[in-house]
Amino acid sequence: MTVDQSITAKQAVVREPRWSISRHLLVALMLGVLALTVLMHMAKLHFDPWLSSNLPYYAGGLAMLLVRIGLPWVDWRHSTAVAHFCEYAGLFTLISLMGASASYPVAALTSGYADAALHRIDLALGFDWLKWYRLVSAYQLLQFLGTAAYRSIYVTPALLLWHCAWTGERERAYRFLAGFWLAALMTLLLFSLVPAVGPFSYLWHGPINYMPESELWQSGLIPALRNHEVHIVDLGQLRGIVSAPSFHTAAAVLYMAMGWRIARLRWLIVALNAAMLLSTPVEGTHYLIDMILGFIVAQVALALVNLYVRMNENEFFDHAVGTMAIK
Repeated sequence: MTVDQSITAKQAVVREPRWSISRHLLVALMLGVLALTVLMHMAKLHFDPWLSSNLPYYAGGLAMLLVRIGLPWVDWRHSTAVAHFCEYAGLFTLISLMGASASYPVAALTSGYADAALHRIDLALGFDWLKWYRLVSAYQLLQFLGTAAYRSIYVTPALLLWHCAWTGERERAYRFLAGFWLAALMTLLLFSLVPAVGPFSYLWHGPINYMPESELWQSGLIPALRNHEVHIVDLGQLRGIVSAPSFHTAAAVLYMAMGWRIARLRWLIVALNAAMLLSTPVEGTHYLIDMILGFIVAQVALALVNLYVRMNENEFFDHAVGTMAIK
C-alpha cells in the first residue's frame, strides 16, 4: 500500500464510523419507550389508542413509513431525498410526542413548586416578566408576531431536515436528532427537580387582557395530575406544562447551531429563532432563568453529541490503523 492509498483509507475510515449514530439513536428511543411505559404506570396514567384525536398521528405515521419503504423503489430522481425526509420527520415527531407525553407522568410524580425561587433569580438578574407581558398585551401586532414566532418551533426543523435529505447528509441529520432527544431528556430530568406553574400564573392576578399561547395549563393540570384526577394522556390534546428549563430555548439553540453551518439557510434560521427566543417569555410563560437553563441544556446536548462523534471516530480510526499495520 502506498502512502497516498494509506491516507485515503484513513480518511475513509473517519468518514464512516464503525458504530452508526442512527443505530444508537434507535436503541435509545426504544429504551425511551420502555421508560415512558414505566413512568406512566407509576403515575397511574395510560394512553387510549382508540381516541379519535390519535387518528392524524396514525395516518401520518403510516404514510411516512410507506413512503420511506416504498419510494426508493420508484424511478424518480427525488425519491431518495423524499424518503429520507419522511424518515427524519417521523423520528423528530416521535421524539416530540414522547417528550411531551413524558412531561405528564413526570409532573404527576413531583411535589411543591419552585416559582418563588425562580422569580427571585429573575429579580436578581434584573428581569421584569410583568413588564414584558404588559408590553405585549398592549399591542396586537406584538401578539400576532409573538404567536407566529413561538409556533415556528416546528418550521425550522422541517427546513433543516429537508436540507439534510436533499444533500444526502444522513450523519448530520442523525446528529441533530440525537441532540434534540438529549435536550428533551435533560429537560424532563430538570423539570422533575424544579416544577413550576410559570410566571403568568404566579405573578399575574388581575383581569387577563391577553392570553399567551401557552395559556394557564400548568396551574390546573399539574395539581390534577398529582391528585390522579387525570388518567388518560391524549396525544391530540397535549399541553406544554414544563416551565424550567425552557425547551423552546433549547430547541432554538440547537436549530441555530445546525443552521449556522448551512450557508443558504443561515440567516433565515437565525432570524426565525431569534424571534422565537424573544417571544418565549410571554408566549411560553417562562422566567428568564428558564431560558438560561434551556440554553445550558442545549449546550450540554451539543457537547455530548460531539463527544460521541469524536470517540466513535477515534475508536474506529485506531482499529483500522491497527488492521493495516498487521497487514
